[in-house]
Amino acid sequence: MKSLLTTLDKYILKKFLGTFFLSILLIVLVVIVFDISEKIEDFLKPDITIHEIIFDYYINFIPYFVNLFSPLFTFIAVIFFTSRMAARTEIVAILCSGVSFNRLLRPYLIGATIIAFTSLFLNMHVIPKANKARLGFMLKYIDNHFIYSGRDIHRQVAPGVFVYMESYNNEANIGTKFTIEKLNGRTLLYKLSAREIRWDSIKSRWSIIDYSKRYINGKKEILVKGAKIDTTLNLNPKDFSRAENRMESMTSSELNSFIENEKMKGSNDVPLYEIEKNKRIAFPFATFILTLIGVSVSSRKTRGGMGRHLGVGLALSFIFIFFMQWFTSYAASGVLPAYIAVWIPNAVFAVIAILMLRKAPK
Repeated sequence: MKSLLTTLDKYILKKFLGTFFLSILLIVLVVIVFDISEKIEDFLKPDITIHEIIFDYYINFIPYFVNLFSPLFTFIAVIFFTSRMAARTEIVAILCSGVSFNRLLRPYLIGATIIAFTSLFLNMHVIPKANKARLGFMLKYIDNHFIYSGRDIHRQVAPGVFVYMESYNNEANIGTKFTIEKLNGRTLLYKLSAREIRWDSIKSRWSIIDYSKRYINGKKEILVKGAKIDTTLNLNPKDFSRAENRMESMTSSELNSFIENEKMKGSNDVPLYEIEKNKRIAFPFATFILTLIGVSVSSRKTRGGMGRHLGVGLALSFIFIFFMQWFTSYAASGVLPAYIAVWIPNAVFAVIAILMLRKAPK
């Protein structure tokens, strides 16, 4: 059976993936060296073991970092090896042999597909599980000083059931001036007010301190007071941890369920979760766009050679990252829906890629 890949396809694909993985290896080694130098004082603490540093942190940090910047690594790899081919007049020879420029793009798109779908799978399933161990290590040994600063906290914990806290101390797991209200439409059926609420980690329940309960039935009211009562709520101390930590450690199915639950609660962090959900798909898709731009930039032989190609390529990549951060900030503030904000940079650069492909050497 005749191979679906020609010698040319295999040649370009080998260079593409080889340069991609080599660039990742070199950059990861540099990043690890800088990361160790930054965290060396924490790593030297007596309660941290070498096993935890290697297997809980770095084994999980490497795939996270690689996947986070895989579109950028792809872009750099394409520009690097394509510029070398153009400098050696290989691109001209290929085009002069009767191979069209569109046909030349085939192995590039195959390589981009391999990288993009691998990145998509990692985003959906592998990276969130790795992040649980990595973020757990960070929270335990390094970055464990997060203080929740939210005030006047409102949550819907069940249909028609709302809770309120004036403030919450995430270090002691205590909420002050706590209230629960149960409504039927706009009619108040039940209200509990308390001085504070505390999380009992042994019972995995909330303890409500110095409370008064009002049961309302039309014009009749029953008032009950007490010193302490335990209860379960659709509320957890994890809800007051860093939003980034929570969403980065969830698989896509878990994140979808979590978003629906947070919408029901009325959480202010829902836009952040929806940004994360859409970025997991949009970033791998950016691999195709940056690959096409990379080929367009570097396939023409120029006086500046590889240096000029890399300069133009890096400038475009930083503009892309700037666009992504800029529009996601609009989504985080609620100005734009997350799915629109996250995909706008891809749409803009897809148009740029098409325009640049038209000007590429034919």
